[in-house]
Amino acid sequence: MTSEDPQVEQEPVGEVSPSFAELGLDDRVLAALRDVGYETPSPIQAATIPPLLAGRDVVGLAQTGTGKTAAFALPLLSRLDLAQKTPQALVLAPTRELALQVCEAFERYAAHLRGVKVLPVYGGQGYGVQLSALRRGVHVVVGTPGRIMDHLDKGTLDLSELRFLVLDEADEMLNMGFAEDVETILADTPDDKNVALFSATMPSQIRRISKKYLHDPIEITVKNKTTTSANTTQRYLLVSYPQKVDALTRILEVENFEGMIVFVRTKNETEMLAEKLRARGYSAAAINGDVVQAQRERTVNQLKSGKLDILVATDVAARGLDVERISHVVNYDIPTDTESYVHRIGRTGRAGRSGDAISFVTPRERYLLRHIEKATRQPLTQMQLPSVEDVNVTRLARFDDAITEALAQSGRIERFRDIISHYMSEHDVPEVDVAAALAVVAQGETPLLLDESAQMRAPREERAGGERADRGGRGGDRGDRPQRGERRPRGRSDVPMATYRIAVGKRHKVEPRQIVGAIANEGGLSRGDFGHIQIRPDFSLVELPAELPGQAWEALQSTRISGKLIELRRDDGPQSRGGRRDGGDGDAGRDERPRKPRHKRD
Repeated sequence: MTSEDPQVEQEPVGEVSPSFAELGLDDRVLAALRDVGYETPSPIQAATIPPLLAGRDVVGLAQTGTGKTAAFALPLLSRLDLAQKTPQALVLAPTRELALQVCEAFERYAAHLRGVKVLPVYGGQGYGVQLSALRRGVHVVVGTPGRIMDHLDKGTLDLSELRFLVLDEADEMLNMGFAEDVETILADTPDDKNVALFSATMPSQIRRISKKYLHDPIEITVKNKTTTSANTTQRYLLVSYPQKVDALTRILEVENFEGMIVFVRTKNETEMLAEKLRARGYSAAAINGDVVQAQRERTVNQLKSGKLDILVATDVAARGLDVERISHVVNYDIPTDTESYVHRIGRTGRAGRSGDAISFVTPRERYLLRHIEKATRQPLTQMQLPSVEDVNVTRLARFDDAITEALAQSGRIERFRDIISHYMSEHDVPEVDVAAALAVVAQGETPLLLDESAQMRAPREERAGGERADRGGRGGDRGDRPQRGERRPRGRSDVPMATYRIAVGKRHKVEPRQIVGAIANEGGLSRGDFGHIQIRPDFSLVELPAELPGQAWEALQSTRISGKLIELRRDDGPQSRGGRRDGGDGDAGRDERPRKPRHKRD
C-alpha cells in the first residue's frame, strides 16, 4: 500500500452541494442522518464521502468544525461487514475527548445499523472494560495512539483484518509526540487498508507520512467560513466540571439578562440542569429532541412572553429558535465544533440588538476554545467567576430597588402604615427593627447575602474528580497537553507540588512532550499539573501534584514511554537515587521543561 512518491490528486470543492442521498451512502445511514436533522452535506463531506465509498485514500485539510467526523464515519459505516467480529476500522485521535466525540458520532450515525459495535480506547480508563469489549467483538475502534500501542504490545488488539484506518487531527497527534506510535501502527496494519488522513495543516512530517503510507490519495482542502455576529460579546470562564452549577448560579445573579438559553450536550442534562435552576428559584425549562412539538411551542411562547426566563436546550432542540428577548447564551458545555458554536451564539445579538455569549471551559477543553477562536477569527475574552462580594453587591442593589418600588405604591403603603404603628406602640419596638423583621419574613429561609466561608469548595479530590468526570463522567485525555516547544516553569500555583522519578532518560531518547503526553494520558492529569521536567541520562524528574489521586497513581504504575515502564515513584533527593543529583551528567541539571507556545494555550 506504500508508494514512494504518490501523485496527489487535488479535489476541487464546488459551491453547489449534492444531497446525502446522492452521495451513495447506505439507506440505513441515510435514515440516521434524517433522525439527527442533517439535510445537506458540508463541503468536506460532499468532497470526501464519494472517494472513500469508492475505496480511495484521502488527505483532508480542514479545520475542526467543518464536519469532518461525518466525512469519514458515514462512508466507513456504509462499507462495514457486520459479520466480521475482529476490528474493521481504527480511528486514531490525539485526545481522549476527541476519541469520545468520534465514538458518539459513530453511534448516532449507526442507529439503524443493527449490531454495530464501537469501542473507545484511551488512557485513564481501566483495561478491563476495553478487554471485555474486544473479546466480545467490535467493528470500530476509536482510540489515542498511546493506549492503542499498549494493546498491540500486549496482543489484546487484533488489527490483522483491518480494512479502514483514519488519522483524525494528524497534526495535533504529531505535535503531542505521537509520530513514532502513529507510524508503527500504520506499518503494522494490512497494506490493503483504506486510509483517510485529516489535518488542519500540512507540515512536512504529515506530507512524508502521506507519501509513505497512503496510496495515490486524493487531497481535499476546505476552508471554514463560519463567522460570528459583531453585536455579540463573547466571553469564556475557566471552570471545573463540579463547579459549573455554582458558577452558572453566580452568573445569573450578577448578569443583567432578559431571556437566556443555556446549551448542554445531552438530553438528560437539559432536564437535570433545569431542575437544579428551578430549585434555586429561577424560572427555567428544558427542551430537547424528546420534547413533543406542542410542548416545545408552549415553552418557547413562555420564553417570548416573559413567563420563562431560562431555556436549557440541546443543539437539535434549539435549531431555528428565534426569540427577540434572548439577551444571553451560555455554553454550559462548550460545543465540539465551530459550526455549532456559531449557531448557538447566533440565538442572541439578532436584528441589531446586542447580545452576550459565555462559554464554560474546563481545563481539558481549552483546545476546543483555541479551535473556535481560530475558526471564527475572533478571540474570546476571559472572565472571572463572580465573587461572593459581587453577588452580595448585586443582591443588595436589587433589595434596595424592591424597597424603592414598594415605596412608590403610596396606596398600599398607607394601609400598612397604621398596622405597623399599632405594633410599635403595643410592643415598644423601634421602626428600624420592625422593618428588619419584615425583611426577614419576606426573605424566608434563604439568606439575603452569601456567606464567604460557606461558599468555599475545597477538596482537591472533588476538583480533580470533576475534571475527570467531564464529558459525561468519562474523563479527559490529552486535551491539555503541552505542544511542541512549550515551556512551563511550574505547576498550578494553588496545588502543592512534589518531585517524582521515572525510569526513562536521555539514553531512551525521550523528550518532555512525550513524558507529559504519556503521564497526562494515563493518569488523567492536565497540563497545569506539570512543573519542572529534568531529563537525566538514565531517568527523569517530573514535578507533579504532591497528592496524586489514587486512580491516577494506579494507572501510572503500568504506563510506558518508548516501550519502557516508567516506574513512577516519589523522589527524595540524591540519596534516594544512590548518587549525585545531576546523575553524573554536567549538563543534565538544566531544566528541560515544555516551552511556552506563541499562542495562548493551556
